[in-house]
Amino acid sequence: MKFALLLAVAQIAPLLGQDFLEPLIVTASRSEKPNDETPYSATSFSSEDLSGKSVRTLPDALAYTPGVLVQKTAYGHGSPFIRGFTGRQNLLLVDGVRFNNSTFRGGPVQYWNTVDPLSLDRFELIRSQGSVLYGSDAVGGTLNAFTKYADFQNQPEGEIFLHGSAYYEFRSNGRGSHIGRIESQTGIGGKFGLHLGLSAKEFGDIEDSAIGLMSGTGYQEQSLDARLDYALTPQTALTFVYQNFDQDDISRWHSTTNNPGWMHGSHIAAPGTFIARDIDQERTLSYLRLSHENDTADAFVRRVTATLSYQTSSESEFQIRSASDRRYQAYDVDTLGLDLEFESPLADGSLVYGLDYYRDVVDSVSARDKGIGFVADPASRPLADDSHYDLFGAYAQYILPIGERAEITTGARYTHARAKLGKSFDSTSSTDISVDDSWNDFSASIRATYRLDDEWLAYAGISQAFRAPNLNDLSGNVTSRSGTTALGSLDVEPEEFVTYELGVRKTAETHGFGAAIFYTDVSDVITSVPITSGSTTSVTTNGRDGYIYGIELEGFWRFASDWTFSGFAAWQDGHTQTPAFLGGPENDEYSSRLLPLSGSLALRWDDPNRPFWIEGRIQAAAEADRLSSADRGDTQRIPTNGTPAYATASLRAGYDPTENLRLTAALENLLDDDYRYHGSGQNEPGLNAIFGVKVIF
Repeated sequence: MKFALLLAVAQIAPLLGQDFLEPLIVTASRSEKPNDETPYSATSFSSEDLSGKSVRTLPDALAYTPGVLVQKTAYGHGSPFIRGFTGRQNLLLVDGVRFNNSTFRGGPVQYWNTVDPLSLDRFELIRSQGSVLYGSDAVGGTLNAFTKYADFQNQPEGEIFLHGSAYYEFRSNGRGSHIGRIESQTGIGGKFGLHLGLSAKEFGDIEDSAIGLMSGTGYQEQSLDARLDYALTPQTALTFVYQNFDQDDISRWHSTTNNPGWMHGSHIAAPGTFIARDIDQERTLSYLRLSHENDTADAFVRRVTATLSYQTSSESEFQIRSASDRRYQAYDVDTLGLDLEFESPLADGSLVYGLDYYRDVVDSVSARDKGIGFVADPASRPLADDSHYDLFGAYAQYILPIGERAEITTGARYTHARAKLGKSFDSTSSTDISVDDSWNDFSASIRATYRLDDEWLAYAGISQAFRAPNLNDLSGNVTSRSGTTALGSLDVEPEEFVTYELGVRKTAETHGFGAAIFYTDVSDVITSVPITSGSTTSVTTNGRDGYIYGIELEGFWRFASDWTFSGFAAWQDGHTQTPAFLGGPENDEYSSRLLPLSGSLALRWDDPNRPFWIEGRIQAAAEADRLSSADRGDTQRIPTNGTPAYATASLRAGYDPTENLRLTAALENLLDDDYRYHGSGQNEPGLNAIFGVKVIF
């Protein structure tokens, strides 16, 4: 009933967006450009947006973005589905440095949760960008997360500065949660700036009105971030960044006996069977960047940036399937990266070009205890041990204005990927074998904008995306969905995508509107299918053709100086052709975890006389009953007949009693509704009170 009411309101009221100011977007073109001039569907979030929404994880920050479904395998593991794609088919960047590596699994993965949203100054999401600018994986979306910095260039020239903040947040649901953050910035104005930040989070077990306390959903995490910016000259800057993130004891709650199952009308989800299934992950990022700008009129190279990066990541999973079956898997990845980027004027336009190279070095181990103690088990290593993966790309993109109203953006990229598996277990010979393979690709895009008048802009484009098989595709051995064993295959080939998009946006002082439709053609998508009919072991293979299309609407209306109405709506459909099992007949079925009709409406009041605001929001989704065969088999996460429809309400407020004190409060899930996001492993928390205080010094 509540969902039907929301849809009725949505049909009467204009569907309104969230971004009321026009930020500069960098990710869409690798150079600053106003959002209302980009030929893409783009969304920008600032750190103030994140704090106002009490964002818990990076994927959670995308929950109010049209075209995005935030799936949560566990409370500490979330994976956004962007225009129907998730995991390794979306690309994450940190300050433009490639975050994705060759170990990423298919389907929803947890890696985006290792970026602390409290460490970010802002981030940008470009939907359906394609592979030209940033390479493999950029299919559904490219998200660029920009780290906080000391902003020394806007401090008084030559003067020492020191400032910072301390933040604490409490969440009441379940056994309570505590979040703490302290950060400081110092330096000399115009010379250098140093930023240091430290976050510590302890999340308690959550509960909802149907299941009650979901024991084991709580977890802990810590993160450290540091950034030094130094001006060598007024035009040349040196940047060094270091991040360390550690997340402990994330329970895949849906797999365990802590999960009693869930019944919501005719929708029934199965209980878990494992005694325990816990995951730890740790990540570090270090990079050194030299950037130079030449603003002289006849400069051949207007801007050059060189970045050398080094990343480490480690993941370990411990399973107790029964008293006589305990399993341990772990792997470590070291990633060395080099990015060179140039921008030059060319004719009447601008040319951005460069190259990038990333090399992964992977070590992998596994052990199993069948009742007599742990022994090494090479057959169940999560990835081929002693492996390397190289990814090289060279690209160019040209932006050409056509008259005063139009602009064309064209680009192309060459990609070379190579995988060398040092120790890949061969089940036929029961020995390790070594495998070496490589792939090449050319991707292109063409985009155009046309300004109808001072407020209206139309845009259209065609973008190719490419993803070469990675180490997990070739040699993975992991537990997926509801206890299925997912194996890699040495026979898979690259997957390719072409997205066609048409959009329009209006930007005015008191109102704005955006609409986009897209269609993505899918070829040779790498998917996992059962080895035989009814088998609980699956293997990667190339599916056949498929497609996903959808529509996205968003906008806002400031109908009074202190009142703003905003919202969005989105819907998607898609089909893929996938073998029922290896060598079996083709199934033409829905794409997995399709976004149902979803939307949100918000009403915000800003006190014109005091730094106080309050916002009420309704968020809703229709029943997600368009299921693939894999969805129907994922019984612990996706109930029979699909995921039920829901509508939830929340209330948020903020108040700054002084310049040095900021207070925030929220009541989430006001009616204590029982619901979960489609494809998730647990229900969302019931009624939840959130209180935050930030002291600025």
